[in-house]
Order: sequence, then structure tokens, then C-alpha cells
Amino acid sequence: MGSRDVLSETTRLASSSALLQILFRVITFGLNAFTLRYVSKEMIGLVNVRLTLLYSTIVFLAREAFRRACLSGSTKRNWTKTINLLWLTVPLGVCWSLFLGWIWLQLLEVPDPNSIPYYKIGVVAFGLSAVVELLGEPFWVLAQAHLFIRLKVIAESLSIISKCILTVILVVLYPQWGLYIFSLAQLLYTSILVLCYVMYFMKFLGSPEATKKSFPVSRMTDLLPNLIEDQVNLVDWKEAKLTWSFFKQSFLKQMLTEGERYVMTFLNVLNFGDQGVYDIVNNLGSLVARFIFLPIEESFYIFFAKVLERGTDVKLQKQDDIAMAAAVLESLLKLVLLVGLSITVFGYAYSQLALDIYGGSMLSSGSGPSLLRCYSLYVLLLAVNGVTECFTFASMCKEEVDRFNFVMLALSFTFLCVSYFLTQWQGSVGFILANCFNMSIRIAHSIHYIYNYFKESSYRPLKGLLLSPSLIFVYIISGVVTVFSEVFLCCDKGWLAKLIHITVGALCFAATLITVFFTETKLINFVRMQFLSRYTKKET
Repeated sequence: MGSRDVLSETTRLASSSALLQILFRVITFGLNAFTLRYVSKEMIGLVNVRLTLLYSTIVFLAREAFRRACLSGSTKRNWTKTINLLWLTVPLGVCWSLFLGWIWLQLLEVPDPNSIPYYKIGVVAFGLSAVVELLGEPFWVLAQAHLFIRLKVIAESLSIISKCILTVILVVLYPQWGLYIFSLAQLLYTSILVLCYVMYFMKFLGSPEATKKSFPVSRMTDLLPNLIEDQVNLVDWKEAKLTWSFFKQSFLKQMLTEGERYVMTFLNVLNFGDQGVYDIVNNLGSLVARFIFLPIEESFYIFFAKVLERGTDVKLQKQDDIAMAAAVLESLLKLVLLVGLSITVFGYAYSQLALDIYGGSMLSSGSGPSLLRCYSLYVLLLAVNGVTECFTFASMCKEEVDRFNFVMLALSFTFLCVSYFLTQWQGSVGFILANCFNMSIRIAHSIHYIYNYFKESSYRPLKGLLLSPSLIFVYIISGVVTVFSEVFLCCDKGWLAKLIHITVGALCFAATLITVFFTETKLINFVRMQFLSRYTKKET
């Protein structure tokens, strides 16, 4: 598959994933708003922070390194050895589940059984769900490597919708079940997710379509561990060494990604009720980051990993591929910068209104608006960091990954310290400020790497981080106007004032979009050609 074909398939994957993430978040927010009326804030805090942290930590530490290593390079490889390597995620997940489950049960504060019963059942269920999900890892990697877009969309949609439906039914009918409800829903989610991948490959393998594509696997038994073919080299040791490098890095990255949840869980800086409110605000603030930035990062990591050669100088690689990678990186940086900057500018003036509409005075009073305003700035940094690290991790050689692990180690320690002290000073807002500090350092490191990577070539993809003066001026004016609008119209002056405030923001946002259309023509062409082309083709 040529680089242009990879780019086309990657943008399709990013577009479909973005739509999928929109569905996820709409359902999740609706579920949170609904369950707030039936369960306590303390229950939501325990499930969405502590138990979800247990699940995500097990899954991330068990599979993230394997995913990054096995998705690098061409699809033409010895897939038997790759599949053998991927099955190691299951025993690794079991070990992490037992170890972390013991910590969650024995070392952490146990909630009051009168207000939150069945805590031990919840820990066991969430740990088991992580292991169940790891059973589908070979199927997931094989599907991602061959860009099976529809499979991922359908599998994750069915599993999340099933989880939400079961949660709503049980919360309404049996609210006294407590953590049993969320435990059953979590197990259902991972079971359906794995079953979708298994059933798809049972139907696909051996079909005329698989034969036409020369698919490297022909039978379901080929997706099981093969210990007979080569007793000496059961796995590709080059992939295994790269996995080990990513594994050391993944542990540190998880600490950075979920740092505030670890601080909440292990240092008890917030009670379960405050954790519940923080999680709801955090989900609302990360809406765009989840349904736009994350699919772009995941999809274009595959593109860069396939097009670029790890550890090879730019001059020694195919110049057409380098030119395309540089052009795509520049456009992606400009795209996420504009989206993130728009959220920062408009999010400041509309945070209180958004919380008031979503959760009423419980969220719009107190620290909620300040938390969401800070999160608006964090989204901008999150957007830029996602793309820069996406390129960095896809192009680094093993030695560079190992060196970066030391940087991540220093960042992890610094972040945890900063989080603790800022939280003591500013409460839950301190978590967001610490995340902003962390992201700024990571962005600086990635930008330095990208600059050195293209230094000996004529390409300058970092120009994507520069905006035209006219666009900067429009952003400044929009920010000032919307802030004054909030002061005079929001949020205790009735619905008419709120509608006028929304109208003012809509007009300012429209002016911003028009300015982008006339000043960022290169980006508009990229979006039109890559993200919108398949829709226009359908219309014609």
C-alpha cells in the first residue's frame, strides 16, 4: 500500500473514529446526567475515578507497549510471531490485575459500606473486565494494522451502547444494588467488545474478500498462540525489544495521563463527592479532546509509523514519503491548534453557562466554572501535544525511545509533586494547572525533536503552529466581546439573557470561521481533500 493510500485510509479511520467518539460522549454525558438523579455523587466518584482508574491502569500497562510496537512498520511481517507476542498481554494483565486489585482492596481507604456497599465486588469485577478485554488484543491489532475501519466503529458502538442501556435499566429498577450495577455493566462492555472482533474474524477469514486481499491469516486457529512452528524464536525479538522500550515508557505515560486520579486515589486530597463533581466537569471539558484529538492521534500514528522508517535519517528515506509526512504534520498542527484555541477563547466565557445547563447549580456554583475555564486552556495544550507526540513516537528509534523514558521519569515525579502542592493551594483546579504544566514540558520536548528531525531537509512542518496576524486579532476581539457578554448577560438574568449571550458567541465564532476560511487556505484544502472527499464522492 502506497503512502497516499495509507493517508486516505488513515483519514477515513480518523473521521469514523471522531463520529464514534461523539456518540460515546453524548451517551456518557446523558448517562451521567440521568444517573445523578438516582445515585449519589459519592457513588459516581468511586466508580468513575477509583474503579475506572484500576481498569484503565491494568489495560494500559498490559497492552499499550505491545500496540505501539506491533503497529510500527509494514503489515508484511511474520504475523505468527507477532500474534504470539500479543498473547503475552493476557498473562501480563492477570498479573497486573492481581497486584493492583490487592492494592485497591488492602492499601486504599475503603468507603463506608452503608453509603457505598459491595466495594470488594466492584474491584474484582473491574479487574476481571480488564483481563477479558485483553483477550481480544490480537484481533484488535490485526484489524488496526489492516485499517478495518467499520469493525472498530461497530464493535465499540455496540459495547458502549449495551453498557449504557444496562446501567440505566438497573439504576431505575434496582438502585439498591449499588456497585453491582456498574460492575455488571463493565463486564458486559468488555465481553461484547471482544465478541464483536471474534465473530467478525470468524466470518471474514477464509472468505473470498480475505483471499482477494491476500490476508496474512487464513484460519481462526492462526490467531491462537502457536508454540510449535519455531521453538527457538516464538516471537520477533526486534518487536519484543521495541515492546520493552515502550513498556518502560508506557508506565510513565500512564502516570502522566492519569496523574490527577492517582493523586486523588492515593493521597485522599478530595472526598468521593468532590471526585464525582470533578469527574463530571472533566468529562465535559474533555469532550472535544476525546472525539476529535484522540482519533486523530491514534489514526495518524498508524500513518506516520507506516510511512516513516524508524532510526533512518531523513535524507536516506523516500523523499516523496518525507514530503507527504511533513505536509500532513503541518496541516494537523494547524488544525488542532485552531480547534484548541477556539475552545480556549470561547470556553472561558461559556463555562458557567454550559455547567448550568448540564447539571444545574450543583455544577455551576462553587469551583465548577473555574475548573472548566482552566480545562479550556488545557485542551489547547492537549491538542498540540497529541499531534507532536504522535509524530515523535512513530519516528523514534529504540535508543531514542529509551532516552525519552528518562525524560518521562523526571516529568512523572515533577508532575505528581506539582499536582499535590497545587491541589493543596487551589483544590481541584490545581489538578488542571498541574496538567497544563506537564503538557507544556512535553510539547517543548516534542517540538525540539521534530525541529531536529527535519533540520537537514527543506521541510518545516512546525510552521503549522503559526497563525496569521488577522486571525489572532479576531480571536482577541472575540474573547473580549464574549467575556463582557458573560458579565452582563449570564447566568442569573433569565433565559432571554442567556439566549442573547449564546447569540453573541455564535456571531463571534462565525466571524472566526470566516477569517480561518480566507487566511488558512492550505489547511482548508487539506481538510477538503482528506476528511471531506469521501462525503462529496458519495453525493456525486
